Amino acid sequence: MPTSAQTLTAPNSNVKPTACIALADGTVFYGHGFGATGTTVAELCFNTAMTGYQEIMTDPSYAGQIVTFTFPHIGNTGTNVEDDETADPVAAGMVVKWNPTEASNWRNTLELGDWLAARGRIAVGGIDTRRLTRMIRQQGAPHAALAHDPDGNFDVEALVAQAKSFSGLEGLDLAKEVTCAQSYRWDEMRWAWPDGYPTQTAPQHKVVAIDFGAKRNILRCLASVGCDVTVLPATATAEDVLAHNPDGVFLSNGPGDPAATGAYAVPMIQEILEKKDLPVFGICLGHQMLALAVGAKTIKMGHGHHGANHPVKDHDTGKVEITSMNHGFAVDSQTLPDGVIESHISLFDGSNCGIRLANRPVYSVQHHPEASPGPQDSFYLFERFAQFMADKKSA
Repeated sequence: MPTSAQTLTAPNSNVKPTACIALADGTVFYGHGFGATGTTVAELCFNTAMTGYQEIMTDPSYAGQIVTFTFPHIGNTGTNVEDDETADPVAAGMVVKWNPTEASNWRNTLELGDWLAARGRIAVGGIDTRRLTRMIRQQGAPHAALAHDPDGNFDVEALVAQAKSFSGLEGLDLAKEVTCAQSYRWDEMRWAWPDGYPTQTAPQHKVVAIDFGAKRNILRCLASVGCDVTVLPATATAEDVLAHNPDGVFLSNGPGDPAATGAYAVPMIQEILEKKDLPVFGICLGHQMLALAVGAKTIKMGHGHHGANHPVKDHDTGKVEITSMNHGFAVDSQTLPDGVIESHISLFDGSNCGIRLANRPVYSVQHHPEASPGPQDSFYLFERFAQFMADKKSA
């Protein structure tokens, strides 16, 4: 059991706990399990979005992380097949304040607990998420073991030991684990009432998208601005990319340490930038890959940015956008070389949120302009990409 120097937090009820979170420092939170049973070990982060828990759990950028939701009403709209950002949940586990209530939404097809159980993901409710979030903010994202046992039997010392032994995300290349196995075409556009997802039947631009962990709604946004999208695995070479004779190259979001993924992605990007004057657009990990390719460096953040209410300032226009974010690493703006302009910054902490190359149609942002969930203030970035490709053709 934890020593007297460590914190033990019990559930606020007389019901026997059936799940617990053991942190590497010995802190233990007890609660009520739902979803799958068993144990998972990962980095613990928090997300402040009020909607989109299904999209968040299926966002490949959350590989290697357990997500604490600060909004208490998680599960109240159920789940459905249309809102998955990838085939299965990628986040390692879920932590919530209140146990999910019966779903009430016309699009619901499966209760959240059943959806998680069918996909092998553990969740715990009844947790003091405000206290847990404060811990993460003050001390950084901890390593944690999340366990769910319907009988409530936990070897706490063993769980703490598992959390301590977790290697963390630094130096970890997770893009290879979540990328596609082979190339494929994408023509589905953004959801629209009343028919759902329409198909792009008259594309104007050929785009190669590098899949470091791409969300489906990013690909839908590309299709919605007139792109014929071919998705290639994260390990694709410049030769693979250029063989498709694209009008533009897109670098997707993804998980893990950008420096580790950059070992093979950066040379590919550098070769494309050297051989072709193509429009290039990157998001999230793709933003970090582009920054590394032009000579900048990345750093691990204390607790990262995860939520749908992050204010970002566009230096070029002076406008402030409310954005969706999900990243634990950031581009170090102090390392940006000459010719690389910082285009966006976070108004929360001043960290870098975008770059562009001077006099070239090459740019990237740290935030998620496709939202899903979140505001759509930044959708113009997809339109800019399409305009760059159109301008290139006309020139």
